[in-house]
Amino acid sequence: MGSAWCRHQFYGRYQRILFVDANIKRYGLYLIRWQLSTPILAAVLYLLAGLGALTATVIANLIGGLIFFWVDRFIFTSRTLATPARWEVREEVRCADCSAIARGYRLVMTKDYDRTNDPAPEFRCEACSKKKSEELKRRGVHH
Repeated sequence: MGSAWCRHQFYGRYQRILFVDANIKRYGLYLIRWQLSTPILAAVLYLLAGLGALTATVIANLIGGLIFFWVDRFIFTSRTLATPARWEVREEVRCADCSAIARGYRLVMTKDYDRTNDPAPEFRCEACSKKKSEELKRRGVHH
């Protein structure tokens, strides 16, 4: 189910797993960006050292914000870097197809499919999820 990280929420005996829109590719680029910011800001501090440490630091941080806001925005919002598919998994749900109580799966988002804000999400047991997945593939939803 991709390289998405997840956060767990517990509701009584039910567990809900929320997938965060982050992946290894984005995280790696963010770490590289973080490392690149150090020498850039160090150079600004060096050039502005005559203004005093506090003033130079404030100006360096403002310059960093002006530059890296756009880089971070690209890293975290670019569809190019998005995971191929995002799934949501819940424990002990009623399958939308066969009504069995089991771990439920639903496809949330792919490149050409987005059910992020679905008001009534449909979860399926593993067997029914595989059938639905094949149906979606036949309809052109690649995941």
